[in-house]
Amino acid sequence: MRTLADELLTIDQVAAELQLHPDTVRRYIREKKLASVRIAPTVVRVRRSELDRFLQDRSISAEDKED
Repeated sequence: MRTLADELLTIDQVAAELQLHPDTVRRYIREKKLASVRIAPTVVRVRRSELDRFLQDRSISAEDKED
């Protein structure tokens, strides 16, 4: 759910939270696995709600693999 107060995160912030390299986050964005917002020609941000959705989807996928 998006709200007006939905925080916009930098690629580096997302990478730190996911414990991934920023290039991996960029690849996820390029592959449409993680939605992003382009706020200027060279500035990309990820909404907090989108990161939460991404993490939840990964968690569900991991649970499916355990079954």
